[in-house]
Amino acid sequence: MLIKIYPENPNEKAIQQVVDVLKKGGIIIYPTDTVYGMGCDITNSKAIERICKIKGIKPEKANFSFVCYDLRHISDYTKPIDNETYRILKKALPGPFTFIFNANKNVPKLLSSNKKTVGIRVPNSTIARSIVQMLGNPIISTSIHHEDEIIEYSTDPELIHEKYEELVDLVVDGGYGDNEPSTIVDCSEGDFEILRQGKGNLSEFL
Repeated sequence: MLIKIYPENPNEKAIQQVVDVLKKGGIIIYPTDTVYGMGCDITNSKAIERICKIKGIKPEKANFSFVCYDLRHISDYTKPIDNETYRILKKALPGPFTFIFNANKNVPKLLSSNKKTVGIRVPNSTIARSIVQMLGNPIISTSIHHEDEIIEYSTDPELIHEKYEELVDLVVDGGYGDNEPSTIVDCSEGDFEILRQGKGNLSEFL
């Protein structure tokens, strides 16, 4: 199923339709402020397993992000964050960053058997944040990678739908996506270490 949602003013009924799919354990592909993401409800372990199967990875080895509505959700899944780090987060988010923190015991057991950290995203995307807000908890998310590396696949929602319609339950068409991923910043040791430079420029906020 392909649903068109306009990023400037997302239709509430359409967002509700997406949330209904997530609550039933469905998998969606949706726009963020970087590349299109594949996601499911963080509380549904069967859906997480399905995404792992699609991506061909084991859950304990998956580097999924937790897509949150705002900073309030972050502390649900991370160990306490110091004031200075929190101050930087407030300036940088919502934005094209994935911040890695030490995980707490609320991280789904399926993902936490060997992992002590968690990647947190608050994308600057009205569609993504509206979905998370209406759902009431974060989405487990991963970007779409393609073996053939045809850029159009990851930016054009109609081509994404064509490729994934048999594998996922719903694709949100929020217009053309970006093909530059988020900047990954490791905060688990108390400082800011750039693990991957992507769309976000952290130096603007330090």
